[in-house]
Amino acid sequence: MGTNSKNDRNSRRAGILMNLGIVVSVIIAMSVGIVFMLINTTIVNAEAWNAKGQRQLDTITPIQPLRGDILACDGSILATNLNYYDVSIDFRPKRFLIRQYVQSLDSLADTLAVYFPHRTRKQWHDYLSAPLSKPKSKRSGTYRLVRNVPFDVAQRFKQFPFFRRTRNSNRTGLKLEPVLRRMYPYGDMARLSIGRVGYLPGKDAQHGISGLEQALDTLLFGTPGRAKRVLFTNRVAKWPIEQPRHGYTVTTTIDITIQDILESELGEMLVKSNADWGTALIMEVATGDIKAISNLERDSLHPGTYIEAMNRAVLAYEPGSVMKTISMIAALNEGYALPVDRTFPIGHSYAYKGGRAIHDTHSPAALPVSRFLEYSSNIGMTKLVAAHYENNPNGFRESLRKVGFFDRFHTGIARERRPYIPTVENNNRGLVALSRMTFGYSTMIPPLYTAAMYNAVANDGRFVRPRLVKALRSHDGRDSVIPVSYVRDSILSRSHAALLRDMLTQVVYGEGGTAKFLRDKNVRIAGKTGTAKIANELRPGQKRDSITGSDGRKRPANLGYREGHYRVAFCGFYPAERPKYTCIVVISDPRPPLNGPAVTAGAVLKNTALKLYARGYLDNHADCRDNAPDDPGRPTLYATFDKDRSTELHRFIDMERAAVINTPGTTPPGTVPDVRGLGVREAVVRLEEAGFNVAFDGIGYVTAQTPPPGTKTLSGARVRLQLQQF
Repeated sequence: MGTNSKNDRNSRRAGILMNLGIVVSVIIAMSVGIVFMLINTTIVNAEAWNAKGQRQLDTITPIQPLRGDILACDGSILATNLNYYDVSIDFRPKRFLIRQYVQSLDSLADTLAVYFPHRTRKQWHDYLSAPLSKPKSKRSGTYRLVRNVPFDVAQRFKQFPFFRRTRNSNRTGLKLEPVLRRMYPYGDMARLSIGRVGYLPGKDAQHGISGLEQALDTLLFGTPGRAKRVLFTNRVAKWPIEQPRHGYTVTTTIDITIQDILESELGEMLVKSNADWGTALIMEVATGDIKAISNLERDSLHPGTYIEAMNRAVLAYEPGSVMKTISMIAALNEGYALPVDRTFPIGHSYAYKGGRAIHDTHSPAALPVSRFLEYSSNIGMTKLVAAHYENNPNGFRESLRKVGFFDRFHTGIARERRPYIPTVENNNRGLVALSRMTFGYSTMIPPLYTAAMYNAVANDGRFVRPRLVKALRSHDGRDSVIPVSYVRDSILSRSHAALLRDMLTQVVYGEGGTAKFLRDKNVRIAGKTGTAKIANELRPGQKRDSITGSDGRKRPANLGYREGHYRVAFCGFYPAERPKYTCIVVISDPRPPLNGPAVTAGAVLKNTALKLYARGYLDNHADCRDNAPDDPGRPTLYATFDKDRSTELHRFIDMERAAVINTPGTTPPGTVPDVRGLGVREAVVRLEEAGFNVAFDGIGYVTAQTPPPGTKTLSGARVRLQLQQF
């Protein structure tokens, strides 16, 4: 028996030694392998591995610059960069408090449902519980809770249930990842002019995709820097070798107040007239600064509402009769419009060179040149302009080219188009086409270019270049002011500009003016109405069929016009006697009965002008300053017992003494004080100090009181005051 036990022990010992030998052999083999690989890596193939490591360290990565801001003319921010945060949970840290997380699910879901109600409490609970159904190794390291929240909201997460247990993110997994977002504090205001940013194909950073953001992208974006990987003691990190140059801050000419007024008036008119779209802009006469620009279009998803859409202010359309002013510029420059009192027979209908008859709807039998614009005479413009170029039909186009009408403005507005006036053949067909050009057909002119020509008339003939950018500021604080520039120093003599301004004023104030609706005693408006038929447009993919003319040449078929549909416009400036602003408004297809150019486009211009006048924008005093100190009708601003207060008031507002209603008299102690002539606040204080209760009727100043001043009565009695405004 003892022998068997000894044999068993020997067998176990042999088995243990064999197992130990296997383990030791494996360890020795692994050690040999490690030593072999170490020798192979550090000695035999050291050069190749070092080169591979160096290639990783030598990798150059870009450092994206900070995009520049876009500012309004007064420094208000129109576009800027703000840090927002994406909030997420990392479930993978070894020390993550999983048990506490499960215990806090209910309270955390309640809190998130309050602050972020896009999910209900149950939905939040299910969303927070979802990662727990996976093995720990497969749980997300960036489980998103919310995106793009501001700093204060992101910081609030640290006080939410579970996350407030500890500030150690290795235990709670809370991650706040900064995200730089392009923000527009004024929302959709001037959206198409300011533009937007986005990701372009092949680009790893945001670039401008419309408006100023696109046109000035190279300035706003800046220049990327460069960084390489550097090996530190415990990590590899990026080390900048060339700092990025941040983008320029662009100061625009946009005035936020004018922009808001223009957009509101245009939007209101589009709703009233049920139009398809509208565009409008306001320029400062002396500088060409575009103070406001708006483009609104019917929202197909929400009937009756309008949104910022296509930037039609720089796209080309047949302008209608607003073109007559531009035609008159050419006529005055070349002298054939002079003298302006020369009379032409007009009538109702006129067939020029065998073309379709031209009609005037409200012109008399004869008109002088000076009244062609007033009556918007198509026949008059044809007889004046087209007849002058019968031997050279393209002379009209050439006269406009000389004054810079076709020059690019480079305003900074993306997709800016130039005017299109076609060359014509030297025959009757070409002359018929020319006759239509003189009053706004067979041409394509952007509203911006029309406004710029009217602005030259308002500016004594100086053709200032419209601009939307007035200054740049580099990343290191250096300013570059973009000066006012001119397409031409002069396209019209001062005397001819004055003649044309008078013609445009008569459009509003003349007996036959087509815009008499725009008359106003506060702001005199000068300008021109325009109406053009809306041409049929090709549908996507549709092609024009070619036709063969009598001369054998191929021409595109005429698509014709939409019957009963019109594009209306008004372009002008104000105040007419000393122009400060030029404005153009174009509205497409307003529905009857509100569909005339004066009562739609003209009304937008007029209402905008009146609101600018009310705010003192037209070099007027929009306050209560009294320039006639002897006028007995001047208003009472304040009445008081305190002479020093009255003196200070008038000294600070630089105003003569106000009219006096009544100077309160003195009364014996214990009687009702005299408060007549005082404002209600001071009257109440005086009476309550004397121990009386006060009631009053009306607003303004005290004109009567009951009981009368000096009446003896018990303390606590009620005194009723009668107030009146003056």
